[in-house]
Amino acid sequence: MPDEREALEALQRRASLALEDYREQLEAEPDAIDLPLDQIERDEVLVAEQDGEIVGMAVVFIGDRDAELDGLFVEPEHWRKGIGAELVDVATHAARRRGLTLMVTANPSARDFYLRCGFVIEGEAQTRFGPALRMSK
Repeated sequence: MPDEREALEALQRRASLALEDYREQLEAEPDAIDLPLDQIERDEVLVAEQDGEIVGMAVVFIGDRDAELDGLFVEPEHWRKGIGAELVDVATHAARRRGLTLMVTANPSARDFYLRCGFVIEGEAQTRFGPALRMSK
């Protein structure tokens, strides 16, 4: 499990730093990239693999009232190949099986991606890195 955690955090770091939006803040606050081992142990981390290699991941918290897509990361060289959308579909099905709505607090630059995945904008939210969109599906 610790090896898997390190690999997933490295993927998260590469994907996050590939976007200019929060690069400076992430470099100043490297602790923002953290994947607690208990999330992996509770099966809250969905992993996408191709040819035996991890190419994407999503973190989904299942609550009593809704489910939260807490993180969605794809290796930059695999962007725009449908991996993120597939992970969103798996997360959506996990929420629906429990009768829950899937929520996400999204970077505004990801707005169109989440709209294409069927999310609707519910409002705005503030994160440690600035304004975000609160969306549901």
